[in-house]
Amino acid sequence: MKKEKNRLYGKSGFEEYYSQIFNERWIKLKEAFLSEKENVELKIKACESYFLDSASIIPALCLPLKNAEKILDLCAAPGGKTLVLASRMNASATLFSNERSLERKKRLLNVVNTCLPPEINERVEVSCSDGAVWCTRESECYDSILLDAPCSSERHVYLDPKYLNEWTPSRIKTVAMEQWALLSCAYRLLKPDGFLVYSTCALSPVENDLMMEKLIKKYNKTGNDFEFLEPAPDYSELKEFVKFNPPDFEKTNYGYQIFPDVQNGAGPIYFSIIRKNKSFFS
Repeated sequence: MKKEKNRLYGKSGFEEYYSQIFNERWIKLKEAFLSEKENVELKIKACESYFLDSASIIPALCLPLKNAEKILDLCAAPGGKTLVLASRMNASATLFSNERSLERKKRLLNVVNTCLPPEINERVEVSCSDGAVWCTRESECYDSILLDAPCSSERHVYLDPKYLNEWTPSRIKTVAMEQWALLSCAYRLLKPDGFLVYSTCALSPVENDLMMEKLIKKYNKTGNDFEFLEPAPDYSELKEFVKFNPPDFEKTNYGYQIFPDVQNGAGPIYFSIIRKNKSFFS
């Protein structure tokens, strides 16, 4: 079957799509994709080490946890951000770490069991559930929520010839629908005065700032139902567990982004921090 004329498809379509977004910077981003990513070691007390991209630490570190007793990591596998949250939470708090894929949930559970000491491990509840429908069972009951949403992951696509040759913009549209279902559900699960961090490893604005625009249109009817916050990560919270040079982030319309071309290969990561001011049901 012939592809429609001028339709974006495969490697050439991928190149055209992202060069239109980033212009000359796209060349530097591709070069950064090809560079070897240096992961940092997260080691909590005498437990097994976990290695992750330094940029991945930032969204979990930017989620406010002060006075949070019920914390939710809605799309938690493989588990790096769960470890960051667990190491930061109050001694009386519980972290609900969820993954919809059974196989990925098994990996997540292994990470929790091997990388967290018993006194923290016992306060992490791992589940296997579709996060997009969680709000049909309960609502406005979590103090802080991290939603590290499934995304297009352009870095992985670019490095995999199979996925690159099969790429179309419909990939972004499909994953954006999934992201919106998760984000909408997460907002409904969040208590008034609670905090939500939405993050992806995507470059496309459709999956990042435009997702925040949808949230504004749907849930910020009065203009004060929720607000966006500036990041204030306290790196001292992790000083006992990880040694790393925190990457800088660039401001977008509604969030922040870490780009590998200027951060020694770290990222890409997008994140936005939200404080819910009013009940959705009021």
